[in-house]
Amino acid sequence: MLDIKIIRENPQFVKEQMAKLQAFDAPVDQVLALDEERRSILVQVEELKARRNAESKRIGQLLREGRSEEADALKAEMAQVAATIEALDARLKEVDAALFDAMSRIPNLPLPSVPVGKDDSENVVVRTEGRFREFDFPPLPHWELGEALGIIDFERGVKLSGSRFYVLKGLGARLQRALITWMLDVHIHEHGYTEVYPPFVVREHCLFGTGNLPKFGDNLYRDVEDDLWLIPTAEVPVTNLYRDEILPPGSLPIYHVAYSPCFRRERMSAGKDVRGIKRGHQFDKVEMVKFVEPEQGEAELEKLIADAEDICRRLDVPYRLVQMCTGDLAFAAAAKFDLELWAPGCGEWLEVSSCSLFNDFQARRANIRYRPAEGARPRYVYTLNGSGLALPRVMIAVLENYQQRDGSVVVPEVLRPYMGGVEVIR
Repeated sequence: MLDIKIIRENPQFVKEQMAKLQAFDAPVDQVLALDEERRSILVQVEELKARRNAESKRIGQLLREGRSEEADALKAEMAQVAATIEALDARLKEVDAALFDAMSRIPNLPLPSVPVGKDDSENVVVRTEGRFREFDFPPLPHWELGEALGIIDFERGVKLSGSRFYVLKGLGARLQRALITWMLDVHIHEHGYTEVYPPFVVREHCLFGTGNLPKFGDNLYRDVEDDLWLIPTAEVPVTNLYRDEILPPGSLPIYHVAYSPCFRRERMSAGKDVRGIKRGHQFDKVEMVKFVEPEQGEAELEKLIADAEDICRRLDVPYRLVQMCTGDLAFAAAAKFDLELWAPGCGEWLEVSSCSLFNDFQARRANIRYRPAEGARPRYVYTLNGSGLALPRVMIAVLENYQQRDGSVVVPEVLRPYMGGVEVIR
């Protein structure tokens, strides 16, 4: 959520940024009108209460002087004032609720460094890294490799849960588990993150805090009876670990990493990527989340990208770094970079990490603050997150890049200790 002062003091600037984001439905004018009404009501209420207090003293004086008729007339007048105050207070509650709702639907402002563009076609490839393998045979897509090796079962996944579900079997399940454990170990032991194991269901306010609600409610799974939501990413519970808290001096930066399953309805991608395991309603992910001081935000984003990129590099799979333009920027992000692995069987780049800086946007929604020094006024933290990395697309890239002519798949060297020494999946 933005600071209301930014909208109040620079409305034209905010509107210009919304246009860059293609957020033409952002209710900036509604916020301005509601904010003006709110402040007007507060002034009226303050003036009326001051008058009531003054007249109450005068009523007492009149009674002491035996001027009861004048006192009764003034009492009747003050009763009308009290009724007006009550009506204004009721309207203030309505305005506050409407203002909060409107504010919650305005996306974050992009950093000046974010390229302006209308959609994902204008994203910027920052660089491409790694060696592209030259195959002496036509590389197969992972759905053919996986079925032939007996490590992915699409038919039984659909039988169990419907479309966009699958079952990993044998060394396929072990490969996924190896990737998760290896990635966690690298982030914990080499990149300085503290692991957390969060709940996979959260309350509604947690999703509001990260910006998933109200905008993306249709893409989430919900248990209506208990009013709990299945998480779309570990970012949601991990970011909300410190909601409604003031972190003491010296607490920042905080780096957390978490594994979780993720659940999304994928309604916005209906009809896309229907083959294979690229886009499912349930998938696994290792997520990095940071809480930092505002002055360190952009430097911490660079470190976050480097941590995710390190995983790509060690897998020895070609990858590229892509900066999102304004038209493809996430709702809560001030800046966002994607890492994409090359999948030669599919013939496409697969997003395996989105690294985002949110400034204080999420912290305002979740009320996460820190105290810079003893006795200092609390400030909102800056939050960041990034996948480190996301399954199953890493699985796809490994299977398709490491496949052999005979249909077997070589296990990347960094994963072999986590695979019990297995070097080839046959």
